[in-house]
Amino acid sequence: MRTLRLTRPGAWRSAPPPHPHPLHAWLTDRGSLTARITRHYSQFNLVRLAQKFQRPTRDERRELGLREHSLAVVREVILRDGDTPLIFAHSVAGRRDLRGAWRGLSRLGQRPLAEMLFHDPNVTRLPMEYKKIDARHPLYRRAKQVIAVDAVTLWARRSVFWKGGRPLLVTEIFLLKP
Repeated sequence: MRTLRLTRPGAWRSAPPPHPHPLHAWLTDRGSLTARITRHYSQFNLVRLAQKFQRPTRDERRELGLREHSLAVVREVILRDGDTPLIFAHSVAGRRDLRGAWRGLSRLGQRPLAEMLFHDPNVTRLPMEYKKIDARHPLYRRAKQVIAVDAVTLWARRSVFWKGGRPLLVTEIFLLKP
């Protein structure tokens, strides 16, 4: 007997796009995306767009276990090759965690978040989730505000990182064309 698994329409999925999708290797790499970019592109640079307190989306609150009116710190960056945008990254942590587990986030500046996540043995990463997003998704709309997005849909992945019992949600929107 086959078991049906009910999911919300538009939910994030545990399965990436099937291989041989051109972004499959990029989406499924569990290592540092920044390190992978620097191996493949010679003019890597990061532009920090914003780091501020704001209300996370309902979906982000659910992932982080935050209350409805909670504020979170949201950091947005673009990873680029020269002037060419490759990744729009959106990270969210609970406000109180800036004084605790994720206090290093406020000192990153123009440096990649990967420096904190992949060089700290106290950080663990939960399984990644994947989603094809379009103009209905808030992160697609946000990416389109800050860069020229010509694609109708974009692949995104996200995962939660844990440190000291506190979560940090990182979502990466893929703009690159491999």
